[in-house]
Amino acid sequence: MSVESTAATRQLLPTATARQTWAALRVEFVRLPGLSATAGTLLVAASATGLVAPWVLGRLVDDVIAGSDTPRIVAWAGVIAGAAVLAGVLTAIGAALTARLGETVLARLRERVLDRALHLPSATLERAGTGDLVARAGDDVAVVTNVIATSGPAFLGALLSIVLTATGLFALDWRLGLAGLAAAPAYAMALSWYLRRSVPYYARERVATGERAQVMAGALRGAATVRAYRTEDAHVGRIAHRSAAARDLSLEIFSLHMRLGLRMNRSEFVGLAAVLLVGFLLVRDDLATVGAATTAALYFHRLFNPIGLLLFQSDSVLQAGASLARLVGVTSLPGAASPDGCGPATPRRPGAAEPGGPGPATLEVVVDRHRYDDGPVVLRDVTLTLAPGERVALVGASGAGKSTLAGIAAGIIAPTRGAVSLRGVPLADLDEHRVRREIALISQEVHVFAGTLGDDLRLANPDATDAELTAALDLVGVTNWLRALPDGLDTRVGEGGRHLTAAQAQQLALARLVLADPAVAVLDEATAEAGSAGARDLDRAATAATEGRTTLIVAHRLSQAATADRIVVMEHGRVVEHGTHGQLLESGGGYSRLWRSWSTPGPVLAKGRDSEEPAAAPRRPLGVSPG
Repeated sequence: MSVESTAATRQLLPTATARQTWAALRVEFVRLPGLSATAGTLLVAASATGLVAPWVLGRLVDDVIAGSDTPRIVAWAGVIAGAAVLAGVLTAIGAALTARLGETVLARLRERVLDRALHLPSATLERAGTGDLVARAGDDVAVVTNVIATSGPAFLGALLSIVLTATGLFALDWRLGLAGLAAAPAYAMALSWYLRRSVPYYARERVATGERAQVMAGALRGAATVRAYRTEDAHVGRIAHRSAAARDLSLEIFSLHMRLGLRMNRSEFVGLAAVLLVGFLLVRDDLATVGAATTAALYFHRLFNPIGLLLFQSDSVLQAGASLARLVGVTSLPGAASPDGCGPATPRRPGAAEPGGPGPATLEVVVDRHRYDDGPVVLRDVTLTLAPGERVALVGASGAGKSTLAGIAAGIIAPTRGAVSLRGVPLADLDEHRVRREIALISQEVHVFAGTLGDDLRLANPDATDAELTAALDLVGVTNWLRALPDGLDTRVGEGGRHLTAAQAQQLALARLVLADPAVAVLDEATAEAGSAGARDLDRAATAATEGRTTLIVAHRLSQAATADRIVVMEHGRVVEHGTHGQLLESGGGYSRLWRSWSTPGPVLAKGRDSEEPAAAPRRPLGVSPG
C-alpha cells in the first residue's frame, strides 16, 4: 500500500493554505513590532552596504585610467575595507536578530500547537492517529527551527541583495540594467521548472514522515505484544517500507535540485555575457565609462551568490513552508474548552441542555452502524442503556467489538450512525472538557508521567490535598507499596524515576479515577495487565474505584463479569445476550458455555483460567485489543 493510500485511510489533521500560514505569521510579527522593525532595518542596511565595494571599484578603474595620484587610490581602498567590515557587522547582528525573531515566533506557534493538541477532541485524535501529531510537534518543528537558525536569515539577506543590486544596476545605466534582465527569463524558467516539480514532493515527504512516525509509535507502544506474537520482522518491514518511501522522495527532490544547478549556470552565463556586451558597446560609443561598465559587471556577478543561495536554499525554505502549514493547520482546529476556560472551546448547539448535577448518571448508547473509514461494519444495531450506578460488563471473543463500543460510550469514538447521551443530553451537544469530566476511560495502556507520585495523581484533581491522595491510594489497595517508597508521595516516578510495574500503574490510574470523581467510568480491560497473582487485587481495586458510579467494563476475566449487575455478550459486532450472571447461566447460551469452559478445572483448561475465551483456545497475549 502506498503512503498516499495509507494516509487516505485515516483523517489526517488539516494543513493550512499559504494564505492562512502567512496570516498566522503576520499576526505573530505584529506582536513584536520593535524586534521585527530592527531586524528588517539591519538586513536592508547590510545588503545596501554590500553595494559599496563594486561601486568604488568602478570609480577606482576610472581614476586609474585618468592617472589619479596614490593617496586617492589608497582612500578608495580604505572605503572598500570599511564597507566590508560594516557589512559584516550589520549582517551578523541582523542575522542574530532575525533568528531571535523567528525563534520567538516559532516558540509561540509551538505553544499554540501544543495547547490545541492537548485540547483536541478525542475522536479527532483517534481518527488522525498519534503519528501525524507527533510528526508535526517533532519533525515539522525541527525543520522550521533549522531554517530559522541557519538558512532563514541568509535567505532573507540574499533576497534583499538581489532587489538592491538590481536597483543599483539600473541606477548606473538603464541599458545596463536591461542587459542584466536578459537573464531573468532563464532564471524564471529554471525556478518555475523546479517549483512545479518539487512542491508536490515536499507535501508528500511530510506525509511520508508522519506515516513513518505512526508505524514506529504503534510498534513501540505494542512492543510486548509484538514480542509475544514474534512479529518483530513484520513490524520492522512496515517501518522499513515507510522509511524507504520517505527516502525515495528525498532522493527525487535532490535529483531535481542538482538539475536546477545546471539551469542556474546557463542563466548566469546569459546574463553576464549580455552585461559585458552592452557595457562594451556603451564604452565604445562614449555613452558610459569603463568604470561604470566594470561596476555593472561586478554588480551582476555579485548576483550569482544571492540568486544561487535563494534558489538552492528554496529547498529548505519550501520544506519549512510545508511544515509551517502543517503547524498552522493544527492551530486552526476547533478544540475543547480547557479546565480554566482559557483554552479553545467547542460552541454548544443553540438550545442544547446541560447534563444534571454530580452523582451517577444514565448513559444511553445507540449505534445503528459503525465502521472505521471505508472498512467493514464493526458494530450494528446496538442499544445499551446503563442506569445510574449500574455496573455492566461487556463479554465476547476477540474482535467482537467490545473495545469499539467502549470507546463510543466514552465519547472517544464518534459512531458512524448513532448517538450517545448522558442524562438525556447527547454528547455531541457537550464540549470535550465537559465530556471528559463526566466520563472517564481507563484502558490497559496506562502512562505514568515523569514527576513525583503526588504530581501524577494531581493530574486528575489539581486541588487535592495529600490526605485525599493517600485516601484514594488506600481505596485501590496501594497502601503496601506506597509505604515502601522512600519519599512517599514525593517519590519520583515515571521516566528518570522509580519504575512502576504494570499492575502498580493500573492502580495509579484507578486512584486518579477516584480523584477525578466522574459520573461514568468505562474500563476497557483496565485490569488486564495483572497476572494471575495480582488479578484479584486489581479487580478489587477496580470495584472500589467505581463504587457508586455508572460503570461499563470490558471484561478480561469472567470473574469480573460475574460480579457485574448485568452482562452484555457480544458477537461479530452485535449484542447476542444480556442479563445477570445467573440468568445467562440458566439460559444455556454462549455465555453459559464460556463460563463452564473457563471455570472447569483440569490440566487442559488450566492455561485459559484467567482468559475470557475458552481455556482450550490459545490465550491472547496482554496488550492485544479485544475488539
